[in-house]
Amino acid sequence: MQAALGEAVAGLHRVDEVFSTYRDDSQISRLARGELAVEECDPEVAAVLELGAEAERLSEGWFSTKYEGRLDPTGIVKGWSAERAARRLADVPGVTGVSLNGGGDVQLLGVPGPQRPWRVGVSDPLRPGGLAAVISAAGASELAVATSGTAERGDHIVDPRTGRSAVTDLVAVTVVAPSLTWADCWATAAFAMGSRQGLRWLESLPDVEALLITAGDEVRCTGGLASRLG
Repeated sequence: MQAALGEAVAGLHRVDEVFSTYRDDSQISRLARGELAVEECDPEVAAVLELGAEAERLSEGWFSTKYEGRLDPTGIVKGWSAERAARRLADVPGVTGVSLNGGGDVQLLGVPGPQRPWRVGVSDPLRPGGLAAVISAAGASELAVATSGTAERGDHIVDPRTGRSAVTDLVAVTVVAPSLTWADCWATAAFAMGSRQGLRWLESLPDVEALLITAGDEVRCTGGLASRLG
């Protein structure tokens, strides 16, 4: 198991080397400057950009892999890389369950023990140290919980239409779905939309539940979220 953990960590470091927009020598930075073609990059680059394009299509442009006109797939890379690492660990013989936390977003696979489902606390963005909800993975072999908002990192979510910080009535959106790759994308897109449009859109997605909290301390959720509370 220690070897598998080491490989998973090494894989995450490799993702940073390839995708970091803060490193001038990363493949993504070089691709953005026109020094590399996608075909010359690691195969994972093309795969992530395809996922980003699909997220942009399904969100009708509310999710984007560009920032200030420059290629920046950061919004999808974190969830994708954490989910990939979790699935690699879950494939190790003898492992019955994996819970991997990637910067506050969690991928759950299997179970921690007989009759023991994974449970994830969702931080209350308006009450530091408090919980807004507890999500249970009971009955699900895989579940992800991802939150986008302003509580931890301030106004970092961009409105793709304007290129500036998204100004909405929301302070946090938590999405529950099987895959962390998509849960993270959908939370970001829904936050940029605002509570009304975001909730309607999230309700239209299959196998997705969500909790939205506004700056006015209103809590809105998808119709099936109650089945995941506990």
